[in-house]
Amino acid sequence: MSGSGRLLLTATELGKHFGVTANKTNHILSELGLIKKGLKGWLVTDLGKKYGGVQSNYKTSGVSYARWPESLKRNKVLISSIQEAKGAISATIQNYNDKEEIEFRGKFPANHRATDGHRVRSKAELLIDNWLYMAEVVHAYERKLPIEEEVYCDFYIPTAKVYIEYWGYDSDPKYLARKNKKLEIYRKHGLNLIQLEDKDVKNLDDTLPGLLLKYGLKTE
Repeated sequence: MSGSGRLLLTATELGKHFGVTANKTNHILSELGLIKKGLKGWLVTDLGKKYGGVQSNYKTSGVSYARWPESLKRNKVLISSIQEAKGAISATIQNYNDKEEIEFRGKFPANHRATDGHRVRSKAELLIDNWLYMAEVVHAYERKLPIEEEVYCDFYIPTAKVYIEYWGYDSDPKYLARKNKKLEIYRKHGLNLIQLEDKDVKNLDDTLPGLLLKYGLKTE
């Protein structure tokens, strides 16, 4: 119990509820921005505190860990992320109710296979994916944003919690509307975003290292 009498759960207890390990639970919470790695253990972020996270430490070892309110068990974003980590069908394209998003995905199917096996929607995205792979930057393609809305980024780099969007169809009014809608979501939720256009894709060796370095990610 906390000082206020609330029952607070450790990552072990949360993981047991969802059927995953404490380690996996912590990494998912980290990906969602609720905790971050400290010198010894996990630290609750400002966002995590908004979700009721409480910072704790083991007295004997000094290792830090987070505790969470029962309400986190019902958090839709966490549930979706854990389902995806377990390989369950959760927040997928079948569940989209965004007409613009459905039209976009129908118009630009993922027909290009990158070196790492990702199937992407354009030659530009193919170049970006291959560049990240060759630079040994661990990344996901079309990762769901850590929000309740069904919105997916083009690329996600979990080690730096950075999202990459490639904007390539500015002459299309519907695409522009989709772009502006996504940009507002990134701003609203304070997510780290790298934006790439055609001119950037033509010079990825000159462009991406500097943009990634802004978020603490060095590439050799």
